[in-house]
Amino acid sequence: MDTTLETPATAFANPPKSLLRQVGKAIGEYQLIRAGDRILLGLSGGKDSLALLHILNHFQRHAPIRFEFAAVTIDPQSDSFDPSPLIPYMEALGIPYHYVREPIVSLAETNMDNDSYCAFCSRMKRGLMYRTAREHGYNVLALAQHLDDLAESFLMSAFHGGKLKTMKAHYRIDAGDLRVIRPLVMARERQTADFAKAAALPVIVENCPMCFEMPTQRQHMKELLAAEEQQHTNLFKSLLTAMQPLIKEGLEKT
Repeated sequence: MDTTLETPATAFANPPKSLLRQVGKAIGEYQLIRAGDRILLGLSGGKDSLALLHILNHFQRHAPIRFEFAAVTIDPQSDSFDPSPLIPYMEALGIPYHYVREPIVSLAETNMDNDSYCAFCSRMKRGLMYRTAREHGYNVLALAQHLDDLAESFLMSAFHGGKLKTMKAHYRIDAGDLRVIRPLVMARERQTADFAKAAALPVIVENCPMCFEMPTQRQHMKELLAAEEQQHTNLFKSLLTAMQPLIKEGLEKT
């Protein structure tokens, strides 16, 4: 089993080989990173995006493809979520960093229209990341959803929406000027969690009362998948195979 020694909080950590293999395979299969790309990572401060930060640094140093990357954090100005400790952390790492403050919580109270708070917040954050990428000349937005996220979205869409749908690995947005990539689509959540713990990454826990007052559909799917995986150890391998046409959707237009 690959392990990573605990490192100082202001130094880059070496991701475990098992995680690098999954990301490297995704980069190759879905053509995620191309020579000359300027990538903007959506950095929430959670374990997944922090893990991806260190993984991108590794590939930038070791991959034959030359690319640049920076990070952006959207601060929704919520009493229950303060990502500002990322500012000195990113400064110490020396990565170009954009910290965007936007009163999403107060905007939601006055602008939501037949929508959930989570959907409104997600849409606002994505729009702000697109704007930041355009303003600073980045052509790719990297997001940190992993295989568990894709599987949960797949089941939610099938159970509650009557559609076969999940997150895509690589696509061009409708405006045509930005590509979105998800390098962790073949990686498991437990891999990013183990890496974040072993490397002592400064994870910022989000505890939005609007999202966590009651069990969500996604949490239910997570528990359902966990119970099923106890009986079928190859569950996520099978789901990854089954979801391939959905994950690859839009790839031909990139």
